[in-house]
Amino acid sequence: MSLEGSDASMDLVLSELYDGSRASGLGRSRPKVHRWLGDIRRFFPKSVVQMMQRDAMERLQLTELLLEPELLESVEADVHLVATLMSLSKVMPDETKATARQVVAKVVREVEDHLREPLKQAVRGSLSRARRMRRPRMADVDWDRTIRANLGNYLPERRVLIAEHVVGFARRARALHDVLLVVDQSGSMGTSVVYSGIFGAVLASIPALATRMIVFDTEVADLTEQLVDPVDMLFGVQLGGGTDIHRALVYAASQVRRPQKTVLVLVSDLFEGGDAQGMLRVAAELVQSGVLVVVLLALSDDGTPVFSTPLAGRLAELGVACFACTPDQFPALIAAALDRRDLKTWAGAQGIDVKG
Repeated sequence: MSLEGSDASMDLVLSELYDGSRASGLGRSRPKVHRWLGDIRRFFPKSVVQMMQRDAMERLQLTELLLEPELLESVEADVHLVATLMSLSKVMPDETKATARQVVAKVVREVEDHLREPLKQAVRGSLSRARRMRRPRMADVDWDRTIRANLGNYLPERRVLIAEHVVGFARRARALHDVLLVVDQSGSMGTSVVYSGIFGAVLASIPALATRMIVFDTEVADLTEQLVDPVDMLFGVQLGGGTDIHRALVYAASQVRRPQKTVLVLVSDLFEGGDAQGMLRVAAELVQSGVLVVVLLALSDDGTPVFSTPLAGRLAELGVACFACTPDQFPALIAAALDRRDLKTWAGAQGIDVKG
């Protein structure tokens, strides 16, 4: 039975990608690829279009065509595409970079709009609990406001004021907690880097947190100053290369000022190419000092990641929870970490499979 009309057109679009015996594929013709991209957007929903684009880049080796501005403007942008553009940023022609930045900025804006408020609300809830438990030191008491707040407790016969509510001076210059995002930028971690960068930018916008963004392969780069512009930050990432987690943790440890107030999130699949024993030693020292360390084997919408099971197990023995996390779960994770809850217990309650 032959297909007609839109069904026939849809079948042709699918066969060009998935059925090499019935069609010659998309080939290298830019007009043909441009038409195909338009067709799949016409026939399929956005999520399916994004999946087919990824399949086309993998099966038909079309990645290099993203270096052409005309084609780049036609694709359906998502986090996976942003990761691909990041990996290509150093070989892009100048005329393409402006288009690529527009695509990345659009995706970053969409993801931020979706995740900013849940993250801020979760963090603020944790910080509010921390503030309620805080008692100002004598040197920090605002005596004028404290007296005014307790005038109803004055006992004239004894000439005594009972201070039930002690008001302290606000210390705006000092954050309540420190957050270190230490992110593996090897090629397999592309989407995790994108989400980490966006979350890092949102966390950096919360004055009560001091957030650092550290990325690494065999070298370490501190991108904290670039968190004000996550698009710039993402284009500063060098996706690919080796992995030296030990070196990254050594640098991160040097940035710890208040261990009991520090949460370190290592985003990595743990395929250590450097000193594995040294990495475990530094991780143990961080935990013993009071830093709350958590390993996210992936921060992405994908399923269970491929990761180093032996190293995850060794880290678990040190008390470090290792698991994959979706972007929607990340706000609750950070809130749990700031509250110093047991993250293995928290992950189990969320239905997350803890590794190791």
